[in-house]
Amino acid sequence: MVAASSCYAYLDFRPCNHYNNNNNALSSLFGSNSISLNQNQSRLNRATNSGRAMAIAMNMENEAMVSKNNPPMEKRRVVVTGMGVETSLGHDPHTFYENLLQGNSGISHIEDFDCSDFPTRIAGEIKSFSTEGWVAPKLSRRMDKFMLYLLTAGKKALADGGVTEQVMAEFDKAKCGVLIGSALGGMKVFHEAIQALKISYKKMNPFCVPLATTNMGSAMLAVDLGWMGPNYSISSACATSNFCILNSANHIIKGEADVMLCGGSDAAIIPIGLAGFVAVRALSQRNNDPAKASRPWDCNRDGFVIGEGAGVLLLEELEHAKKRGATIYAEFLGGSFTCDAYHMTEPHPDGTGVIICIERALAHAGIPKEQINYVNAHATSTPAGDLKEYKALVHCFGQNPELKVNSTKSMIGHLLGAAGAVEAVATVQAIRTGWVHPNINLDNPENGVDTKLLVGSKKERLNIKAALSNSFGFGGHNSSIIFAPYK
Repeated sequence: MVAASSCYAYLDFRPCNHYNNNNNALSSLFGSNSISLNQNQSRLNRATNSGRAMAIAMNMENEAMVSKNNPPMEKRRVVVTGMGVETSLGHDPHTFYENLLQGNSGISHIEDFDCSDFPTRIAGEIKSFSTEGWVAPKLSRRMDKFMLYLLTAGKKALADGGVTEQVMAEFDKAKCGVLIGSALGGMKVFHEAIQALKISYKKMNPFCVPLATTNMGSAMLAVDLGWMGPNYSISSACATSNFCILNSANHIIKGEADVMLCGGSDAAIIPIGLAGFVAVRALSQRNNDPAKASRPWDCNRDGFVIGEGAGVLLLEELEHAKKRGATIYAEFLGGSFTCDAYHMTEPHPDGTGVIICIERALAHAGIPKEQINYVNAHATSTPAGDLKEYKALVHCFGQNPELKVNSTKSMIGHLLGAAGAVEAVATVQAIRTGWVHPNINLDNPENGVDTKLLVGSKKERLNIKAALSNSFGFGGHNSSIIFAPYK
């Protein structure tokens, strides 16, 4: 770990003088008629179009095959050289993954506020979290947890990647970027501002707007590091992290960046966040046995369990990483995102968008489907979503006898916009260790689910050739990213 006195280990509002003493750009941080259809008719119309949608998916498969057969363009390779996490099962990648391999659950009763009147009183809540040595105490008191999780995980990814002050001094700061998103942003900060407004606008925190927006975490980290490359956030619900990771890799591939910190962060275990998901009837109510509540593909699943935290990857152009002697954990091969264009919250009944997404990801990565032998599934423990994804995976990979599928959410719940990044860390750790973590709570598999494809109740050895990680979100957002051992 780096010392708290180093420029990137101790965040403050001021720009980092060490990296910005030759420029003056960062002197201040804040310087119609409609046709009405009833719901049943609308769904019926969508269902009758499913055949057409599947035809589109088949056409996309053919396009993917054509792309795969074309000679690939020579491109800059992207590798993973550092990782950082904040989760209910650990605050570093090693501890986090060891707990996953042991099948430990990070889901428990909520302690941060009184939720005794709620039908759901459990979550993947982080019980102990410290910003000491990473974020200045004054900022820790002001900031929403989503931003604190983001900043600490980001800095831990740098430390994990061996990026000391001396190493960073050699970086071209104009080609270093930050792309860490959030599904919900600073909900607590914004909610507190609304409560203050009920008294008077004069009671509002003057930082409530900037500290609530999803982009500010990436911006604050860049200000502290002096990184002047691509910097923004993406918010695509629970697919957010994968969108950020893929876009970051594309910045490197196109030569717009050499180094990117990317991932996602969310902290929605607060009354308004819990109540919102209760209202949409998405959450498990298995309050008497929290560790058993998240049970992807099990016939007794009753909804997802909300989690919180952050995951950040340090992506680097291969030659840049080799030049500084970085440890390379895995290679990022490619990915894709699509939209179901079907429903606000329900997945497409035929899994069309997911199938297209996976096929495009394979084409982008330039590998045959047979090379994928591990899938870290989105699998949230919802009645509809788990089965639709499973069928899409069978459609794409079902003939591969080596394929193994698991769900990290069975142990930490659903981290919303941070889910994909934390699961990307788990995927990279599976590649590094040769072990894939179990699916816990899969006691009675759903009808039609072949358990031969799923990792069992104990960790399993697997020599991973290439790994796919899926993340999907409200609005029909689909995303798939692919990692492989570096060779």
